[in-house]
This record gives sequence, structure tokens and C-alpha cells, in this order.
Amino acid sequence: MFKKFLIFSFFIFLLFFSCSKKDTPKKISFEKKETLKVKHKLSSKESIRIAAGGMITPKEGFGYYKRFLDYIAGKTGKDIIYVDREGYAEINKLIKNSAVDLAFVCGGPYVDGHSEFGMELLVAPQVYGGTVYHSYIIVHKNSKIKSFKELKGKIFAFTDPLSNTGKIIPPFLLAQINATPETFFKKILYTKSHDKSIKAVAQGIVDGASVDSLIWEYFNRINPEITSQTKIIKKSSPYGIPPVVVRHGLNPELKNKLKEVFLNAHNDNNGKEILKGMMIDKFVTIYDSAYNSIREIKKNIKSLR
Repeated sequence: MFKKFLIFSFFIFLLFFSCSKKDTPKKISFEKKETLKVKHKLSSKESIRIAAGGMITPKEGFGYYKRFLDYIAGKTGKDIIYVDREGYAEINKLIKNSAVDLAFVCGGPYVDGHSEFGMELLVAPQVYGGTVYHSYIIVHKNSKIKSFKELKGKIFAFTDPLSNTGKIIPPFLLAQINATPETFFKKILYTKSHDKSIKAVAQGIVDGASVDSLIWEYFNRINPEITSQTKIIKKSSPYGIPPVVVRHGLNPELKNKLKEVFLNAHNDNNGKEILKGMMIDKFVTIYDSAYNSIREIKKNIKSLR
């Protein structure tokens, strides 16, 4: 019990002494960084470099992503090299520089990457029968806060600066009332992932957070003891789900093979089992227009400032 008190006190110290209202928001980490080690090594000299920056599961679902990378290796006959980066901007840079061939990204980074250097859609996961997700604004279950406006003067957590649900949506809501995160919230911080933001709210470290609905729902099924400590006070409009993308200029034959592997994964027992663990129905074809709503959000934020 004393150990838990010391840990909680340390987090409070970080918040109050590292994140003043006028300072640049600080990044904090609630757990050690995890690296996937893909065991499936083949004799082929060719390899596929893959990064996962916008997973639709929390860290607990990492094992299924690892298994899916092994699955891709088996189906393509190529070695899979997992490139581990934490920030969305870092992964976009890797794709831009052709240091990564394929990546799981968030909707916001896709919109930026497509516009800036031709990032290309490959497929998208279908979850709960659809290809959309939402931003959930959450607070602690015992909080008296019932609306987003009541978070004024409170401590708020974002995930990544490029995240649609974890960062872009709150400034859009605030711009409509002529406010910004810096002027509206008492303190803001970046947790770097949705699961960490959920835990920060559940543990009372922050007053509120903006998180990916898919991550919250996944957590709610596997770790209800955590989500039960939170409550959703606002659900955003639907947005195009975090897609799987490839770099511009990827060999068309390899691109088509990868697309085939993803689209047919639910048709064999192994693939179906892995997808079930990821809480994905199947992968489907998706088009760029699915992300127009995110583009509109970005435009509106700029025009309302």
C-alpha cells in the first residue's frame, strides 16, 4: 500500500511541477516501452518492414499484432522486420523516407501523410460491423463533471499530437467557443497512447482525457476493472477508422499480395483466430474519401482560430 502511495505521489509531482499552463505540454510514460520480436524468419533475402503506430487495441493486444506479423510472413514468404517507434510523427517520417513499407496508422497521420508525401491506403479493419470510430471524452466515474465545458480549468490528457481522437477533436470543440487547450485547461499533458490516458483518468491522475473509442471498448472487454473507473461524457461524430497503409512507390506486386493477405485473413482458421483476439471482424477495402471528415475537422480548426 505504501509503495502504491509513493508511485501516485510521484505522478502528482510530475503533473504539478512539469506541466504549467504556459509551458509546452510534457510527455509522460506510464509503463516501459514494448518491442515486438517477430519470430518468423524465412530464407528469402527480401523483407517487409512494418510499423504499428495506430493500433486499435491497447498494449494488452500487442501479442496478437505480433502473431499477425508472423501470419503475414507465412503468407508472403518474406521476412518481417518490425520497426519500433512510439510517436505517430516518427512513423510518418519513416514511411516518407521509405524506411517502412507498411504501417498501422491513425486517421489523422494518414490524412497528413497522404497529403504531404503520398501515403497510400491498403486496407482497413472492420470492427463491430463498421469502419468508423469515435473520440470519447472521459472522466473518472466519481467526477461531478457531466459535460466537456465543465473541464475548464482542469487537468487534461492528450495522446499523440497527430492523433485524431486523442488530440485533434478537443481543439476543434474548443475552437467553436473561441478557446484553445492552452487557455481552457489548467494543465495538459501527452501520454503517448490511449490506454495510458484511460489509466490516467481511472487512477485520478488527470481530470479528463480524449481517447479512441475502439481502444476504450477493447479495454472494457478485457480490463473492465479499469474502464469501470471512468465514464464517457461525450462521444464525437464518426470518423474513418485507423487504416493499414503502405509507402508510395512500393512494388505493385508486393502491394497486391499484401492486400490479398489482409482481405482473406478471416477466411482461414489461423487468421480468423488472430483477428478475433484483435477484436477485428475482418479487413476490408477502404477509400480515401472515408477520411474527408478528418480533413474538415483540421480545416475548421484553422478557420475558427
